[in-house]
Amino acid sequence: MKPILNNTCVNSSLTATEPLNGQQIQLRAYELYEQRGREHGHDVEDWLQAEAEMVMQDAAPSPIESIAA
Repeated sequence: MKPILNNTCVNSSLTATEPLNGQQIQLRAYELYEQRGREHGHDVEDWLQAEAEMVMQDAAPSPIESIAA
């Protein structure tokens, strides 16, 4: 059974121009859960890691932005 994850952003210090996509975070957190062998008890850790990955992905310049600079 797929775990139910809270899609509330817990890091209120973010100043992103676009809100994080809760569904993308949830899907990534579920991937992390599956990679761990579906071991329960790490839902918050998985969510925070997925959220951090999305923030880092958004912060990284795209290849086109790097060329234009």
